[in-house]
Amino acid sequence: MVGAGVLGLPYAMSQLGWGPGVAVLVLSWIITLYTLWQMVEMHEIVPGKRFDRYHELGQHAFGEKLGLWVVVPQQLMVECGVCIVYMITGGNSIKKIHDTLCPNCKSIKTTYFIMIFASVHFVLSHLPSFNSIAGVSLAAAVMSLSYSTIAWTASVHKGVDPEVQYGPKASSTAGNVFNFFSALGNVAFAFAGHNVVLEIQATIPSTPEKPSKKPMWKGVFIAYVVVALCYFPVAMIGYWVFGNNVEDNILISLQKPRWLIALANFFVVIHVIGSYQVFAMPVFDMLESFLVTVMKFKPSMSLRFLTRTAFVAFTLFIGITFPFFGGLLSFFGGFAFAPTTYFLPCVMWLVMYKPKKFGLSWWANWLCIIVGVLLMVLSPIGALKNIILQAKDFKFYS
Repeated sequence: MVGAGVLGLPYAMSQLGWGPGVAVLVLSWIITLYTLWQMVEMHEIVPGKRFDRYHELGQHAFGEKLGLWVVVPQQLMVECGVCIVYMITGGNSIKKIHDTLCPNCKSIKTTYFIMIFASVHFVLSHLPSFNSIAGVSLAAAVMSLSYSTIAWTASVHKGVDPEVQYGPKASSTAGNVFNFFSALGNVAFAFAGHNVVLEIQATIPSTPEKPSKKPMWKGVFIAYVVVALCYFPVAMIGYWVFGNNVEDNILISLQKPRWLIALANFFVVIHVIGSYQVFAMPVFDMLESFLVTVMKFKPSMSLRFLTRTAFVAFTLFIGITFPFFGGLLSFFGGFAFAPTTYFLPCVMWLVMYKPKKFGLSWWANWLCIIVGVLLMVLSPIGALKNIILQAKDFKFYS
C-alpha cells in the first residue's frame, strides 16, 4: 500500500492548503479503506467460487463482455501508469544518491539513471510468478516504511524555513484551481492497492469454515494503520517545514544529513524495484494470455521473453521522454486510479448486493461514486496543465 506516491503528498498539500489538504487526505483514507473492504468481501461472493482477478469480478457484475471492457482498460492504465512513474522515481532517486554523495562530481543526465534502473527490470521481469518476487516484495515493504519515516524525521530535524509561506502557490485564481485539481490526483495515486488485492487474496487458502476474507481483512486493516502512520506525518510535516517551496518529491527537497538522505533514496530504489514487479506481473499475464488465446501465438519461452522485454522497454521510453514525476502522478492518479480505487468497487457492490434504496450502504456507495467521478474528471485537467507548463522549458532526454 505504501508506495512512492507518499513522497508527493507534501507537494499536494502545498497546492490544497491546510484545511482542504487534511480533509482530502482523511476522506481518501476512509473511502479507499471502505472500497478495499468491499473487494475483499466480494472475492468469494459466489459460494464455491473465487474471483482471483479484478476483471473476473467485473464480468460477474456487468456480464462477460461488458465486464472486460469496463475493468481491463482501467487496470491496464493503472498498472502501466504505476510502472512508468516508478521508472522515473527509481531513476531520480539513483541520481539523488549520486548528487548527494558526490556533490562535486560531473553532472549526469537523468535519462541515464532511468536507464540504469530499467536494466534491473529487464532481468527481474523474467521471473515466473508473484511467489518468485516474494522476497523482493518484502524488502519493498520494509523500505517504504523506512523512507517514509526518514522523510518526516529529517524534515523535523531540518526545521521550518525562516521564509516559509503557506499561501496559494499560483498568482491567479485559475492557476490555483488547476493546482487544486492536480493535487487531488496526487492524493489518489497514493492509495493504490486495489488493483492487485484480489490476486493477493487468491494466494490465501480458503474453506467454508475459514474463508480467505478473514485473514485478508486483518491484513488490510493493519496495512491501513501503517498507511496512516506513514502518509499523515509525511504530508503535514513536509508541508509545515517547506511550505510552498516543497518539491514534488519530498526527498529531493531534503539535503542534510547527506548520508541519511542518500540512504532514504536507496530505500526508495529498492522499494520501487519490488513495486514495479508487483504491478507489472498482471500486465504480463494479460498480454501473454491475449497473444496465446486471441492472436493464436504458440506458447513459448521466446514469446514470453519478447513480451516482457517489450513492456519494460515501453515504460522506459515513456519515462525518459516525459520524466515529470508530479504531473504524471496526478494524471494517472485521477484518470486511472480513481475509477478502480474510489468508485468501481462501489458500482459492483450496488449491482451484486442491491442494498436497500436510500439506506446507509446505498448512500455510502453513491457518495464514493460521486467523489470518484469528480476525481477522474478534474484531476487529469489540472495535471495536463502542469505537464504542459513543465514541458515548455524542458529539454527532452536531458
